[in-house]
Amino acid sequence: MKAQVNEIKISYKGGLKSSMWQKISNSQDAAELLFEDWDKDTIGIQETFKVVLLNNSNKVKGVYQLSQGGITGTLIDLRILFAVILKSLSVAIILTHNHPSGKLEPSDADKRLTNKIKKASKLFDITILDHLIFAPDGDYYSFSDNGIL
Repeated sequence: MKAQVNEIKISYKGGLKSSMWQKISNSQDAAELLFEDWDKDTIGIQETFKVVLLNNSNKVKGVYQLSQGGITGTLIDLRILFAVILKSLSVAIILTHNHPSGKLEPSDADKRLTNKIKKASKLFDITILDHLIFAPDGDYYSFSDNGIL
């Protein structure tokens, strides 16, 4: 009997031509794109973590929701995060999550997670451009703008 294995693949939905991909030049560009994409019915209820996947021109290849948790947190599996980044051949990323409480200051856990992802990304020559935290009303905090990335 010949050995059989499952196929693993990544796909893009929507069929948006690459010439139409949005370019991210600053945190405001990223915030507008992400807040528009966020589920407004859950942004004030559950914490959600997403990653924006970018090409070498900082154009958005896609947004991937990594996890959705509870009121005060969500779990991030770095192996799944990097599987998505590497499989999509992305060279830069923007991390983002929401705080249902509306508090925009990053927690110590947020800072530790960002640093852990930053260290791992260096091994693969992946640039972390920012980590945005959203309040339910659309206000946001940028790690990059505040010099902690």
